[in-house]
Amino acid sequence: MRRLLSAVAVSGFLLAGVPAITTAQGLPGLTLFSGVKSENQLSYRLDFGGQTRDWDRYRLRIPGKKLKMAVEKFVIAYPDYYDGEFDTDEIEIKVGRGKGKKVKVSEVKWDKEGKVIEIIPEKPIPAGKSTELILSNVENPDFPGTFYFNCLIQSPGDKTALTRYVGTWIIGIN
Repeated sequence: MRRLLSAVAVSGFLLAGVPAITTAQGLPGLTLFSGVKSENQLSYRLDFGGQTRDWDRYRLRIPGKKLKMAVEKFVIAYPDYYDGEFDTDEIEIKVGRGKGKKVKVSEVKWDKEGKVIEIIPEKPIPAGKSTELILSNVENPDFPGTFYFNCLIQSPGDKTALTRYVGTWIIGIN
């Protein structure tokens, strides 16, 4: 009888925890065996749940410690099997923790064939500042999956167009 009550109590706790797990799908969790070292994984948030064929807002975060140099251009490279759509007129940059300070975007270039988005701020982002790239009005892909979005940066004063790897957002679409 005691074992039966213990089993019922444990299964009750497990079932009660399922809704909490499923409602947090917009945030990155613990990722095992991704191929990306944990120190290179960047955090993100999908404001509207990351559902296929639905509209969403991607909040792609970069901690200040990852930005060791000032940033003149952000480059987001995504996989060829991601078939979502981006609204280049609805991309913002926020710098700083919390609500952050909005930085004007000078230009956004989306190379659909090359699977790259370039975001150029009006003024360079200083080194060491936490930054959030906000992509609004994103149409999520037609099929669920895990998509690796790589973040690269270019610094002012680079004589060659050298992009430096900052990290990877491992985005899950349900």
